[in-house]
Amino acid sequence: MSALMDQLGETVRYIQSHWAIKPEVGIVLGSGLGNLVAELKIEKEIPYQDLPHFPVSTVEGHSGKLIFGQLGNKQVIAMSGRFHYYEGYSASEVAYPIRVMKLLGVQTLLLSNAAGGMNAAFSVGDLMIIRDQISLFTVNPLLGRNEAELGPRFPDMSEPYNKTVIKKAVDIADKLGITVHQGVYAGVTGPTFETRAEYKLLHLAGADAVGMSTVQEVIVARHMDMQVFAISVITDLGIREEENIITHQEVLEAAAAAEPKLTAIFRELVQAI
Repeated sequence: MSALMDQLGETVRYIQSHWAIKPEVGIVLGSGLGNLVAELKIEKEIPYQDLPHFPVSTVEGHSGKLIFGQLGNKQVIAMSGRFHYYEGYSASEVAYPIRVMKLLGVQTLLLSNAAGGMNAAFSVGDLMIIRDQISLFTVNPLLGRNEAELGPRFPDMSEPYNKTVIKKAVDIADKLGITVHQGVYAGVTGPTFETRAEYKLLHLAGADAVGMSTVQEVIVARHMDMQVFAISVITDLGIREEENIITHQEVLEAAAAAEPKLTAIFRELVQAI
């Protein structure tokens, strides 16, 4: 057995020794988007630093713990705080928690993130359901030896985000009176925000929003045959006329303002899956 499989087994066994219930849905909460936790009937929390082989989040707005419990009638596991390539972790380490979720029993992965908008129809605070992604601008987490126990050497990525779940989310948003866009998300390494020329390049490449997370998690989830759904909160506009700058504090504030809408959609979507 490989070192990775040994590590995953140790992490999974540790979690199961503290919480033995099989989760159905995994949730990753991005920058400033952690209040969905208030909707959970929490049964167990484990700080990342207590988990064997888990990275530890270092970013403001990411609290750093696994949360286990119920959301409505579903058993869920939520990551309050995620890991990023720009923190110095490898791409495989960034996606390590997703592999753990799958091995614990998760079949559906829900993700959220803060993203810079590059579509003229977007405003700060809008929600964009991700229908496809561009991951060419960051490192693929499947580089290196393939673990056949986890998935195939060459996984298909023609539908990274599940169309059926997207349709359910659109219907839920419509029922709740929440406007949502759909678009393509480009993943980049960060930690710098993009230059104006880079925003234009990414938009020309077909992206509607850009961020520093998500794509590596999605690749690993699809490698392990999980169905995936994700929403971006548009926290800044990368293609704009004015000469303003973008700060992380502004990103957190915009994410927090949009968060009640995101929470409402996720809460209903978990029940509909």
